[in-house]
Amino acid sequence: MKIVVLNGSPKGKYSITLHTVLYLQQLYPKHTFEFLNVGQQIKALEKDFTPALRMIEDADLLLFSYPVYTFIAPSQLHRFIELLKSSGISLHGKYATQLSTSKHFYDVTAHKYIEDNCYDLGLKYIRGLSADMEDLTKEKGRKEARDFFRFVLWSIKHDRHEAFPEMSAAPNYMPVQLPVEGDAQKSGDVVIITDCEESNTQLAAMIRRFRAVLPYKTRIFNLREYPFNAGCLGCFKCAVSGKCVHKDNFDEYLRTKIQTAQAIVYAFRIKDHSMGALFKLYDDRQFCNGHRTVTMGMPIGYLVSGTYSQEPNLRMIIEGRAQVGSNFLAGVATDETDPNREIDKMAASLAYALKHNYVPPQNFYGIGGMKIFRDLIWLMQGMMKADHKFYKSHNQYDFPQKQWTQMIAMHAVGAMLGSPELLKKIGNKMNEGMVAPYKKVVDNAAKKRK
Repeated sequence: MKIVVLNGSPKGKYSITLHTVLYLQQLYPKHTFEFLNVGQQIKALEKDFTPALRMIEDADLLLFSYPVYTFIAPSQLHRFIELLKSSGISLHGKYATQLSTSKHFYDVTAHKYIEDNCYDLGLKYIRGLSADMEDLTKEKGRKEARDFFRFVLWSIKHDRHEAFPEMSAAPNYMPVQLPVEGDAQKSGDVVIITDCEESNTQLAAMIRRFRAVLPYKTRIFNLREYPFNAGCLGCFKCAVSGKCVHKDNFDEYLRTKIQTAQAIVYAFRIKDHSMGALFKLYDDRQFCNGHRTVTMGMPIGYLVSGTYSQEPNLRMIIEGRAQVGSNFLAGVATDETDPNREIDKMAASLAYALKHNYVPPQNFYGIGGMKIFRDLIWLMQGMMKADHKFYKSHNQYDFPQKQWTQMIAMHAVGAMLGSPELLKKIGNKMNEGMVAPYKKVVDNAAKKRK
């Protein structure tokens, strides 16, 4: 077979992910591996996509290889997929799979993003491998890589692949009505981040309505107007100083113009099952903040043009991002059914959160994600000094090993549960003891009411 490896890492040949593919190449010399460093060469491919098309046209298998960056693949690979789709190339009948490395922070959403776009391209998708960054250095990880590729070869031989999903109908956008803005003086500072093009009148109308009904001052940051040099390089040179190697001053702009706002609202049109390559570039470049949740407590909202209800992966990303950041998700207003009502609802929720400083507790998306970061930063504190300092100051090193009192108490409970005679004597007193602290809170509330 001819296998074309689409290396989405901006590090090119220095990609950790790529080395797992190189390892497989050594084990399977009968197959031809060709490498296209799309992450490193994206600027050149934007000018001339022909070399990529020539390689892909002759491929039997496309192997997407990339590190997971902020919930999905790097922005450079996003941009490559945009170029691939707009090229008009027919990929029907070819096979595709993927291989990623990460610390398993939302690797599921990254893989689903690639999978969904493979379906769009007519590719026969075979489930990929999500590896830990260090797996290749361990025998268990190498075995998993070998098993994965053996499964891919078996799947191609027997024409086994994931079933194509049913194609959804094209969105029937509902019109947005623009209310007349009142004369009331507004205060506050809510920034609206968008990639809205001049031709996108629908999204522009959604933004105008939101600005009119929100009882706070708003300002717009259009990503298309900012002179980004390029996407995140994954170089980690910002890990100590927090300063990005790119000379476009985005790190300072982010900290002084965006993160100083009271709330953030994102406005975009769904593209390739995501917010689009430009928004992904913006997300990736925020790595100058490392893994620090510097906007915790800030409410956020979304204005989305497109069939959001049919994008479960994008919905998970949006909720997960809010949860990990400890942000109140005020809502996602779309133009699928009644955009006027949806926009007004989201604006009202955002205003409530700002007025009452409402920050709900995290659910599994947030707690699970932060525990991965907690363990990662603890191990890498010598390099990620800014992250380590932030995690210490915000008490995010909540390791269960430090909770000795509770652990000893649980040993005592476990001993009681292991004794049928003792359980018989205790009867219902154990349940009474378990709820006693909670009952005390309820009784105190009742006393205060009286």
